[in-house]
Amino acid sequence: MPSLSNTVRRVISVEYRWPMPTDLTPDQIDAFLSTHPEWTRDGESISRAYVFADFNEAMGFVVRIGIASEVADHHPDIDIRWNKVTCVLSTHDQGALTSKDLDLASQFDECTG
Repeated sequence: MPSLSNTVRRVISVEYRWPMPTDLTPDQIDAFLSTHPEWTRDGESISRAYVFADFNEAMGFVVRIGIASEVADHHPDIDIRWNKVTCVLSTHDQGALTSKDLDLASQFDECTG
């Protein structure tokens, strides 16, 4: 039986063609942070902590952002502490913040519901 991960990858490879991420200018990063004040920058990464009512809600969020990350083929650092989930995004292979980071951060914000 194929794994969910392999199934997701197969669907992604057929249905989506992600453009190469581009490095962002300081102005682009500042513009994102001004419209997403919960996110903070630390060097070449951005992070945000999400707080939920309990562990169950936190884990539901982690599943949703895990799927979004797999679809985007971009994987965050995720720290889970009972009802608090901290996400860190960076495009490590480029050593910079890229459009992939900001796009995925926006998607994470939409996954809180």
